[in-house]
Amino acid sequence: MSPQTTTPSTGARTPEAAGIIHDARQRIDDLDGRIIGLVQERMAVSAVIQRERLSSGGRRVNLSREMEILAHYRDQLGKPGTALAMTLLELSRGQI
Repeated sequence: MSPQTTTPSTGARTPEAAGIIHDARQRIDDLDGRIIGLVQERMAVSAVIQRERLSSGGRRVNLSREMEILAHYRDQLGKPGTALAMTLLELSRGQI
């Protein structure tokens, strides 16, 4: 293929492939927006849990619950799932 048929923004070498890539990237952008919204919602729910736990005399963090979450993400997504869960936990309760 000649360089003129390459679409720089997608790396595709045909207009058809460039269109598919463009549409798929749009879908990823939409999914990322939804994921960010869900993470923000998770953070808000976690804040409610922490506030209630602290006001009842409990600790800010429930380590056994966090271990359950880490295991769940690892089981569903493999080793990278653990890193994702750690990030979500940090966003939701801050570093301990």
